[in-house]
Amino acid sequence: MSELKNVCVFCGSSIGHKGVYSDAAHRLGMELAHHKIGLVYGGSSTGLMGLIADSALKHGGTVTGIIPEALVKREVQHNGLTELHVVNSMHERKAMMAEKSDAFVALPGGIGTYEELFEIITWAQLAIHRKPIAIVNVENFYTPLLAMLNHGMQEGFIRSLDTTLVRVAESAKDVLSVLQEKRDEEFRPKWMDLSQS
Repeated sequence: MSELKNVCVFCGSSIGHKGVYSDAAHRLGMELAHHKIGLVYGGSSTGLMGLIADSALKHGGTVTGIIPEALVKREVQHNGLTELHVVNSMHERKAMMAEKSDAFVALPGGIGTYEELFEIITWAQLAIHRKPIAIVNVENFYTPLLAMLNHGMQEGFIRSLDTTLVRVAESAKDVLSVLQEKRDEEFRPKWMDLSQS
């Protein structure tokens, strides 16, 4: 796991209705710490966000939190982190998370998690970054999203090439190896070849 120094994790500020979601957050925090990979995340002490941070710290990992000032009270910032950056806006938060990370992972979450995930996919599509992106499909949580991407491709709005930007892990245990899988295809940014659908 030497290629990855820091991994950004997007996930819910709630824990959801199923214990498997919390289990996945605990496991991923432990895996990151075990492999000496730093966690970069949204800086909250609540929900899956708080659980993954606590797990990484408990197992000796380093955790960098980045939270907008407006959300400090609402999400309750985590005060036990290795580093905590309080920034001015959501845009600044996401830019700093991206800058500090070598890869991105989405655990289950809500609208904010989807928004962060899709923005980082869009940045990859436009070749703003070439860092791997993975989702942890706990209990098929992301299966409807994957179906939506496939539907967009079938309807001519998403290139088949772009669907390969998102790697899928079935469990938190597997996600680090999925992130480091070698991909043979040469990626071409969108708009470089308009005939490629």
